[in-house]
Amino acid sequence: MKKPIAWLIILSALCLIGTAFAGGKKENKASVSFHMQTEASDNPKMIFPQMTNGQTRYFRRSPDFITKDVVSFSPFPSEFGGDYGLLLKLKGNASNRLDALTNLNQGKWLLAQINGRVVDGVLIDKQVTDGVLVIWKGVTLADIAIFDEELPRIGEEGKKKKK
Repeated sequence: MKKPIAWLIILSALCLIGTAFAGGKKENKASVSFHMQTEASDNPKMIFPQMTNGQTRYFRRSPDFITKDVVSFSPFPSEFGGDYGLLLKLKGNASNRLDALTNLNQGKWLLAQINGRVVDGVLIDKQVTDGVLVIWKGVTLADIAIFDEELPRIGEEGKKKKK
């Protein structure tokens, strides 16, 4: 009779271990990532092809900027109609990386993904020193609603989000 109770206690403890590792952190719903163009000859496991401006180009799987690098955002209607764009203000260290990355990679493409979906790509034509990344098209109202839950709008950085 005591053995089944001991096994029940052990099994209960094992089930609780998984929740202990979660640490109460919530899952990030909003996901934005930016991927730099690279060479087709790079390690095939580290790159992915994408049709950009009528040509197949290759981009790094590992993003150069992610949602955690963003301090605030601002949506705007896209000039291409029916969808939206996003202005993303980067944190200090990410802003410095953007400055260096755009200085070294002029003439290459930077691809934007939202929630795993490719939405836009921009050709780097000059160094970006203001710490702002722009997605010009491909953002939906649903995407904006998710970002509103996770990040403040530009100009509202000091305000706390309601849970």
